[in-house]
Amino acid sequence: MNVATILRNKGNGIETIRPDWSVSQACARLTELGIGALVVSEDGQRVDGIISERDVIRHIARAGAEILDLSIADIMVREVVTCTSEDNIAHLMETMTEHRSRHLPVVENGKLIGLVSIGDVVKHRIRETEHEAEALKAYIAALPQETERQIQRFERTRFLFHFLFLLAPRVSEVAS
Repeated sequence: MNVATILRNKGNGIETIRPDWSVSQACARLTELGIGALVVSEDGQRVDGIISERDVIRHIARAGAEILDLSIADIMVREVVTCTSEDNIAHLMETMTEHRSRHLPVVENGKLIGLVSIGDVVKHRIRETEHEAEALKAYIAALPQETERQIQRFERTRFLFHFLFLLAPRVSEVAS
């Protein structure tokens, strides 16, 4: 399963925010939308940065509530790790873990086409694992029937072998 599959299932809706908005406005928008991060973009197509609830909390812890009056550009993450629609789930999990990122903008040809969260990745990995488990259960359920058929074939072959083995010396005696 890859990012394109996740986006097909969840949709390509992307929430962006301009870098000149205040941190307070970003917090209100995050709360209103019930999401954890916003892609920062001047034009809605290019990724200029990203701001998450965690970023806001860290800045408040360091500098106090005054940061709420700063512009998003002042606190946003500028070096954003992105992915493409062709990246697979294992790669996303590795990237998110390595960069300690919970949100990855999806970019194709320099254009923002989606956003994938750790929740999306976990949800789809669980679905993938459930499908694998069902396939294994079906395979295991078919084993007793296949094993029984193999035993029957073996028994027939063994019977024929013994029959021919026992019959062969008698045929050669008669022929002599």
